[in-house]
This record gives sequence, C-alpha cells and structure tokens, in this order.
Amino acid sequence: MSKTQSMSEQVKHPYLALMGVLIGGFVGMFSETSLNIALPSIMKAFSIETGTAQWLVTGYMLVIAIVLPLSSLLTKHFSTRGLVRFGLIDFIVGSVIAAVAINFPILLVGRMIQGIATGIILPLMFSIAMRIFPPNKLGAALGVAALVIMFAPAIGPTISGIILGVSSWRFIFWSFIVFLVIGWIFMEKNLVNVFGVTKPKVDWLAICLSTISFGLIVFGISFLTNSIHVALVALVIGLIFLVIYIRQQLHAKTPTLDFSVLSKPEFVTGSGLVMLNFGITLSAMYLLPMYLQNGLGVAVALTGMVMLPGGIVNALVSFLAGRAYDSIGAKWMSRSGFLISAIGTIMFLLSNSNSSLGYIIFAHIVLMIGVPLAMSPSQTYGLNSLDEYQSADGSAIINTFQQVIGAVATGIATILLSTGQANFFANGGHSTSLAFTQGAHYGFAFTLVLAILGFLLAFRVHGKKD
Repeated sequence: MSKTQSMSEQVKHPYLALMGVLIGGFVGMFSETSLNIALPSIMKAFSIETGTAQWLVTGYMLVIAIVLPLSSLLTKHFSTRGLVRFGLIDFIVGSVIAAVAINFPILLVGRMIQGIATGIILPLMFSIAMRIFPPNKLGAALGVAALVIMFAPAIGPTISGIILGVSSWRFIFWSFIVFLVIGWIFMEKNLVNVFGVTKPKVDWLAICLSTISFGLIVFGISFLTNSIHVALVALVIGLIFLVIYIRQQLHAKTPTLDFSVLSKPEFVTGSGLVMLNFGITLSAMYLLPMYLQNGLGVAVALTGMVMLPGGIVNALVSFLAGRAYDSIGAKWMSRSGFLISAIGTIMFLLSNSNSSLGYIIFAHIVLMIGVPLAMSPSQTYGLNSLDEYQSADGSAIINTFQQVIGAVATGIATILLSTGQANFFANGGHSTSLAFTQGAHYGFAFTLVLAILGFLLAFRVHGKKD
C-alpha cells in the first residue's frame, strides 16, 4: 500500500479537510480581479495616477511569484497545518492593514502581505488534495480546486461591483476577513498533516536565484506600460537568472524545486494548457469590467450584476468538469473547452458600443463554459503523471508560472487596450467610448490568440477514449 493510499484512508472526510485551504485559495484568487473594478475609487481616494494604482495588482502578483517556488521547500520544513494556519492569519493581517490604510503606501504594504499568503496557499490546495483523495476520486477533487482558481477571478468583479454600489472600497478588504476566519475554523477542525517534515538543508543560493528571476520577470512584464526600456532590461536579466536557477536545481542533490518533472511530456502539456487557460481568464476579466463601464456606459454596480450569470456558469462547469474527468479523461474536454473559449472571445470581438447587455452576458457565459471545461481536466492530466513525492513540486511549478502568465496576460492586454485607443484618436476619432471599444477589441484579439494556441496544444493530450 502506497503512502498516498494510506493517507486517503486515514482522512474520513477529505473535502472538509481541504475546505480551509480551498477558502483561503478562493480569497487569494478572488482578490486578483476584485480590485480591478475598485481602482478608480482608490485612485480618487488617494489622488494617484493609474500607473501607481496598478501596483496593487502588480505588487500582489510580484510577491506571489517570489513565494510560490518556495512552497515545496516549506512543506518539508513546516507542518501542513502550520503552513495553512500561517497563510490564513497572514492574509487576515494584510486585509486589516489595507482596509484601514490612511495612504497608498500602507495600502500597498497590506496588499503585498496578502501576496505572501496566496503564494503559500495556492499550491497547497492541489498538493494536499493529491495526498488525501484516492486516485479514482482525484479528478473530482482537483475539479473543486480548479473551481476556486477559475470561479474566484470570474466572480471578483461581480461582488466588488455590488460592494462599491452600496459601500466603500475598504469593505472589499473587510469582506476577505469574513471568509478567511471561516476557512481558519475549518482548518483547525479538519485538516491533518499530510507532508513529512524532513527539514533538508536550505539552499540559500537557490532561494536568491528564484527570488531575483521570478521577481524581475513579473516586474518587467508589469512595467511594460511605464517604460519599455526598463521593462526589457528587467525581463532579460530575469530570464538569464531563471535559466541559471533551473540548471542549478537540476544538478542539486536536494532541489528546492524539482524541475525534473518537466521531463514528463504529460506534465508539460497539462501545465501549458493550464497557463494558457489562466491567461484567457485574467486578460478577459481585466478587459470586460472596464469595457462595460467605459465602452458601454454601464454603471459600476450594474457591471457586477452583468458578470454574475457567467460567474455562476463558471462554477457549475468547473464542478462538473472535474467529476467528468474521472470517467472520460482530458482529451475531448480540453479541446472542446478551448474551442468554446475561442467562440466566446470572437463574440466579444464582434460587439460594439451599441451591443445589448443581453448579448454581452451571453458572450460572457459562452466564455465561462469554455474556460473551466478545459482547466480542471488539463491540470489533473498534468499532475496525474507525477508520483506522490513530485506532486508538491509539480503544483508549485504550475502555480508559479501561472502567476507569471497572469502578469503577462494582464500586461499585454493593458498595452493593446492603450494602443487601440491611441490608434482611434490618431485616425481622427473623438468618442471616448468608441476609442475604448476599439482598445478592448485589441485586447480581446490577444485573448483569442491564447484560446487558439490552447486548442492546438490540446491535441497533444491523450488518454481515455483514444
């Protein structure tokens, strides 16, 4: 009997055991998009420019990208319960600091503290699930975890819009705390320690290389809209350090992050699909709320309601896709998911400032069917190719590069949005709503490219029903 089987037999109620980390992961991912709709209010409150306010998103992703590669090492030095407990408390502390911030620097500090928690909790969702669920139920379990990854960013603008319609942006941070306390209670009552604390020697060189490489890459991507020269220098140096880091880890006796998992074709394919899918989600969820408000003239509170049906559909499909994986595999689900995502994106490209809200809602629903349909099967397909000892490293790698791709997608969407607007005015246009519509179309074209790339890559997925 394997250790994975023994652990799955010891945990009588695995979903309850996983609930605390699922809630923590939900809040972490929810906060990635929930602030997008609140940025104008924050800019007005602290009299700051868009580039400065954007650091609430960039800084958060930057910290996550630095912490995520260390997650596998942390599971070897600290107990599972201790890590999850620290993550939840850390996020609560960051939320309180952000909610009571009297100036922007304090708000940014609170936000970056939250990033530490998300960097710890996100990979634990998947690695804990792989330890406490038997193989025949793993697809459904990872489907629930994928639901968190996909549903939280999708529903973020909806809930934020409702909150901003009745209260201040500060209440967004207070709302995080309510969920986190509930997650903390679930964790204390149900979670068991699933990783052995072996305390291997800490490779400080690897930690420095990891921090510099991922930090500079995310910084460079996020800084493209401010100074392309600074951004390119940061990206080049970051990529050089990333190559050095990966080579150093491949030759280390006890690697901080085991990149040998990249030798498994199924893991590489599944990971690539997950990253493309996440890029689709973040680019679309970044563009759509602003397009609704600035292109279609929808009020901020109504913007959230317009995005609600798609968020609900996202949750339902995420859950069903995870359960379906256990019986039919990832092959057709991943291909269908990316194809449907492409159709939904094309619908956005065909929209204009006169499009009805019904049309926009339907396009959003189509996109929110496709994205989760591919996400859970792709992630499970990749992680299932690893053994139990590699699962934590595989999860950390997927989640780390997922955040990098998220920063890339948001950064490119921002550049294309600005380019489209500038081109409209350069060609003699005067309407700001039409300019924003053209800019959004430029951004959605990038989302479509990601969907097409995902569809083509999905043909490398094999398995059941071949």
